[in-house]
Amino acid sequence: MGEYLFTNVRILDGSGDHPYTGEVLVQGNRIKQVSRGGRSGSGGGHTVIDGAGATLMPGMTEAHTHLSWNDQPSLEAIQQMPLEEHTLFTAEMAKRYIEMGFTSCMGAASAKARLDVVIRDAINQGRIPGPRYSAASQEITTLGGLGDTSPPHLDFPEMSFGCIVSGVEEMRRAVRQFIKYGCDTIKLNLSGEEIAGVPAEETPMTDEEAAVAVSEAKRRGLRVAAHARSNESIKMCIRHGIEIIYHASFADEETLDLLEANKDKHFVAPGLAWLIRTSKNAAEYGVHPDSSLGMMYAREAEIATDTMRKMHRRGIRVLPGGDYGFAWIPHGTNAKDLEYFVDLVGMSPMEAIVSATKLGGQIMGRPDELGLVKEGYLADLILVDGDPLANIRILQERARILAVMKDGSFYRAPDVTAQGRSSLRWAG
Repeated sequence: MGEYLFTNVRILDGSGDHPYTGEVLVQGNRIKQVSRGGRSGSGGGHTVIDGAGATLMPGMTEAHTHLSWNDQPSLEAIQQMPLEEHTLFTAEMAKRYIEMGFTSCMGAASAKARLDVVIRDAINQGRIPGPRYSAASQEITTLGGLGDTSPPHLDFPEMSFGCIVSGVEEMRRAVRQFIKYGCDTIKLNLSGEEIAGVPAEETPMTDEEAAVAVSEAKRRGLRVAAHARSNESIKMCIRHGIEIIYHASFADEETLDLLEANKDKHFVAPGLAWLIRTSKNAAEYGVHPDSSLGMMYAREAEIATDTMRKMHRRGIRVLPGGDYGFAWIPHGTNAKDLEYFVDLVGMSPMEAIVSATKLGGQIMGRPDELGLVKEGYLADLILVDGDPLANIRILQERARILAVMKDGSFYRAPDVTAQGRSSLRWAG
């Protein structure tokens, strides 16, 4: 860490306010000063980053991250990667995320019990590059539910994608085990998933099982997230105070009313890219658009998009992220969610960016120091070649992410001359 002065930049601060030309001084790991207009850009012992009109904005947050999903076409292929190779792959993905401008990620489930924890710790220790990461448990599922991939004729739980429980006491033990492992978040699979052979509108986990999971987690200060597509599973999240709701496709009007009444208690990350691309782009991997599975995903994509429009209009917090890490929805393409938010959900480009920045700081549990370009906040910043408000798609282009800073240190640094000054080209 050092002192850096970003000058001649267009500041998109993440608050929803209009951008303005200005300068940002970073000292250590914090934003020391934000100034409108320009000064000389010299003196003070700073390294000067001349943005040449580029956009400076907060680093983005991926709200539903599976760093250990290994870009394979099935749950089984993800789980069966040997542990050693899997650890290396997950570390490589951490680097990919931060290089694409995602400086924070909310872990949504680990493919193996301790992968998320090990990668989080390695990032925090400075051993590998990566985003701020909230480490999740393995997916906890019921016997025969989403994530139970062990063959019927082989009773080896280790072969299953998820951690399988049946009943309250098995759930209690599983949650306590993941607390022992050092997880930040407990992940529950409340509902089904079509590709796994468990209908998305079914809710295999019981109310009692969910209740004890939440009780055990919250007793020890952990957060709880849930795979919740079915209407009943979303209601379970509201009843039991499950803060992070993934998908929420089939919420009916009564459930939307409940969510709106509790909108300060929940976050929703729908994972629209998973639905859309599974229905349209997975033919090479066995899910043809005209197949029954492809049509089921197309149906859910349409319903989920409409549901998210309603949530957005009601002021429910909808954030980008979801299930990247399959062959047809690979890691690093996550900013596609922002395009879907604008084109399909009805968000303005500014609202989409706020969902990835300001709301990102909230879901990471640090709303007073993450997600804004603001004095006193942590220096998690990205410099973008172009105007994301004019074209939200540029955030998907690695070449347009000119620099990435996390905690006051560059993870993708601009070229700096011997005189301690950088000049970046503006591509218009």
